[in-house]
Amino acid sequence: MQHKVVLVGSFDTKGAENVFVRDAIVDAGVDVITVDTSILGEPGLVPDVSREEVAAAAGEEHAKLVSDQDRGRALAAMAVGARAIVAELFTSGEIQGAIALGGTGGTSLAATAFRELPVGVPKLIISTAASGNTAPYVGETDLILMPTIVDIAGLNRITTPILANGAAALVGMVTHTTQFPQSSKPLVAATMFGVTTACVLHARDLLEQFGYEVIVFHMTGSGGRALENLIRRGYFAGVLDVTTTELADNLVGGVFDAGPDRVSAAGQSGVPQVVSVGALDMVNFGARDSVPEQFADRTLYEHNSSVTLMRTTVEENAALGSILGRKLAAAAGPTSLFIPLKGVSAIDSDGGVFSDPQADEKLFASLRQEVAGSNVEVIEMDNNINDPAFAAAMVERLDSLIREHIDSAQNPPTDADR
Repeated sequence: MQHKVVLVGSFDTKGAENVFVRDAIVDAGVDVITVDTSILGEPGLVPDVSREEVAAAAGEEHAKLVSDQDRGRALAAMAVGARAIVAELFTSGEIQGAIALGGTGGTSLAATAFRELPVGVPKLIISTAASGNTAPYVGETDLILMPTIVDIAGLNRITTPILANGAAALVGMVTHTTQFPQSSKPLVAATMFGVTTACVLHARDLLEQFGYEVIVFHMTGSGGRALENLIRRGYFAGVLDVTTTELADNLVGGVFDAGPDRVSAAGQSGVPQVVSVGALDMVNFGARDSVPEQFADRTLYEHNSSVTLMRTTVEENAALGSILGRKLAAAAGPTSLFIPLKGVSAIDSDGGVFSDPQADEKLFASLRQEVAGSNVEVIEMDNNINDPAFAAAMVERLDSLIREHIDSAQNPPTDADR
């Protein structure tokens, strides 16, 4: 098989650098499809896909984008066009990887195009922005950003080896991808935090015994966003959302905020889900001295030198119950809510540093009120969330929901059944 990758770049301002990367990849035995996204001068090479074609893929005219002299709008349009072209190249089987190089504008453009490629497809950007906050570029994907150290403004003794290394890295990923045996087991997502680890590890073992492959997500903001993204992409047969703690960070302003769409994708997609209230007793901050001053009088617990936990209040728990309850009540698919009456985390157990029965009960009461009259099944157990019996009950229920869902899809009701 002749391997082939796509090189997306501004071939006007960074023509020599793109030619260097292209040639390095070709010299290593991999073909390259070049896609020009430039909006300024003439490109430094004849691309396989012209900038006019990229603009047209976004429903725009390149000449007008240039004449309007709105660089931000032009970059956004070229990003949309590049995304469409890269997606078509991949779905048609023409490429097995993607590479780009650039500053913040070029990185943003290429990242927009590459983020749509599936998990596991090699995608790399050699970028001046790679050592800063990369979240806006990487998102919830496995996109690799490689730092350039200096600006990409010519070939010199610093940029040349870095560009060569980036080209070699992509070639290595494309040509030496290990072929892992593909499992036919249905995938289940599970959500975990340090204070719900015992529950999720026990649940994972049981789910594997039931014949599932389990993907565990760490609920640190990026973990929750990745989970929601993969659910929407159709990866999972079911979701065991034990740990919904990121809702607390979103409400109060903690550092593990996954955004307002957390605990939404499964419900909107109709994926069977079993949900609990793991670690809603806490909001997360960094080191102790990073906790905002307005929270100085709150109950704080140093989880480690880099993470400080803050106990949620009665009022915050009332709000969290309402937020989570509304999300579950709106779910289009089968949904079960499990409530652990003896604590929502390892430190919310009897005598634990975050033990607060009044706050917990406010959370539970608010949840009950929001899901009343909906299709959400509520199961309350006289356990802490980390008790093995609680994990086992959630697993058994999720297995039932998945099997019922599959059976319903394979055998839809007839008019006689109705």
